[in-house]
Amino acid sequence: MVGMDDQKAIAAKITGRVQGVGYRYAVLRVAGEYGLEGWVRNTPDGSVEVWAQGNAAVLAELVAFLREGPRSARVHSVDVRSVESDATLEGFRVRS
Repeated sequence: MVGMDDQKAIAAKITGRVQGVGYRYAVLRVAGEYGLEGWVRNTPDGSVEVWAQGNAAVLAELVAFLREGPRSARVHSVDVRSVESDATLEGFRVRS
């Protein structure tokens, strides 16, 4: 198991046509494949928020996916910032 000292964490806000197009579930699938912990959710302003933590190289792969999204999405921007890891997170899920 990776220690918390080895963990990096990011928060991202994705704008564009990202709700109602399977974006959250695509992120859920990819993050699960990468073994990341965190969550994804729709926001009232029509964007999607992602919190993810894990290995820095794997997080970079996730960010690359966030910029593309599933075929039906049209991503306009991805704002990513580093945040402190959350030791209470287990797995990756969709939040409401």
